[in-house]
Amino acid sequence: MRYFLEFAYKGTNYHGWQYQPNASSVQETLNNALSTILKQEIDLVGAGRTDAGVHAKQMFAHFDLEEPIDVDYYVAKLNSFLPKDIAILKIHLVHQEAHARFDATKRTYEYLIHTTKDAFESDDSWYYHNLLNLDLMNAACKTLFNYIDFECFSKVHTDVNTFNCKVYEAYWQQIDSRLVFTISADRFLRNMVRAIVGTMVNIGLEKVSLQEFITIIEGKDRNKAGFSVPSHGLYLTKVEYPFL
Repeated sequence: MRYFLEFAYKGTNYHGWQYQPNASSVQETLNNALSTILKQEIDLVGAGRTDAGVHAKQMFAHFDLEEPIDVDYYVAKLNSFLPKDIAILKIHLVHQEAHARFDATKRTYEYLIHTTKDAFESDDSWYYHNLLNLDLMNAACKTLFNYIDFECFSKVHTDVNTFNCKVYEAYWQQIDSRLVFTISADRFLRNMVRAIVGTMVNIGLEKVSLQEFITIIEGKDRNKAGFSVPSHGLYLTKVEYPFL
C-alpha cells in the first residue's frame, strides 16, 4: 500500500526538508514519528527539497506499508506526537506507482516582504523598507515566460542534469504593507526563487533594467544575477498531482 503524506511546516528550526547527518531536518523528524507510531522503519520520499529556514504550507511525501491503515486515526495520532511546527493535513491512499517527487506537475512558491517594521513578522517574512517599483518587477515577471533555462538563478555546483524549468505564472502583489511574490513552475532549481526575488528587488530599485534582466537570464551565470534573499520569507504553498 502506498500513501501520500500531506503536511505543512514552519522551517525556522530545521535545516531544510532533506535529512542532514549533523542537523535537524523535517524529513528526519517525520521519519522518526512515523516509524515510532507505525512500529516499523519508514523512510519518506519527499516532493522536493526546501532549504534551511524555508516554510511549507503544503508539502507531500510518500511511504509504503504492507497493510492498510485508518488514515484519519493516524493523522490525529501523528499530530499529537509531532512538534508544534509540523502539522499533518491528510494521508492519501494512492496507486502503487505514485511518486511524490516525479509525479508532481506543478509547484507554487510565495515570497513575503513586509515594508513596515513589525515585531510579529520577523521570523515569517523579510523586512525590507526601501521603496520598490512593482510595475517594473511585474514586467520582469513576464520575461520569465520566454525562457526555460534558468541556470543563472541556480545554486552553483548542484547535481541536477538540467536547468530547464517551465514557469506557469509569476507576479507581485501589494497587500497593505506586505509585498507578495507568487511563482509556479513544473520544477525549481536549488535557491532559484530566492535568487529571482533578489534580482527583482534590484529591478524594483531601478538598479537593473529589464534589458539587463534578459541579459542575466541568457548569460546563465549565477554571479551576474542578484543576491539571494533570506530564506525565512519563502513558502512552498502548493504541490499539484494529476491524481489528487
